[in-house]
Amino acid sequence: MSKLYDFVVKDSQGIEQSLSQYKGKVILIVNGASKCGFTPQYEGLQKLYQEFHDKGFEILGFPCNQFAWQERGSDEEIQQFCKLNYGVTFKVFSKIKVNGKAAAPLYQYLTSQEASRFGGKINWNFTKFLIDQNGSIVNRFEPAVTPSEISEPIKDLLEK
Repeated sequence: MSKLYDFVVKDSQGIEQSLSQYKGKVILIVNGASKCGFTPQYEGLQKLYQEFHDKGFEILGFPCNQFAWQERGSDEEIQQFCKLNYGVTFKVFSKIKVNGKAAAPLYQYLTSQEASRFGGKINWNFTKFLIDQNGSIVNRFEPAVTPSEISEPIKDLLEK
């Protein structure tokens, strides 16, 4: 099994959650922010979640304040923002760092060259990693790629 499932992350209440609970699921991991030009992607992400969740799809959102301080709110404020403005029902975890020495271990793994050919520094909010049912990274989508453009790759993985 993939190393991805060995990671533990904190939910919005600070409670540790093992990623092993997502074994066998197709996962989209995304770093987000409330005050970013790409913030409306939350709406598209929620549509993907509603369309594919019952077929074994999960979205794991990780708020990040490393890019132009676009996510200054507390974890509670971030949860409220996502729910009130975009109807988000997928899991949004505690705010993290995605780059540098203080980056969350999950993101150190996702961006490492050992993880996949999709490694490398996160350039901005709403970078998305598509993970297959075995925990392997199968694609990385930069922020300008909209959630609707990811629909077919998700569908293809779910049909395997």
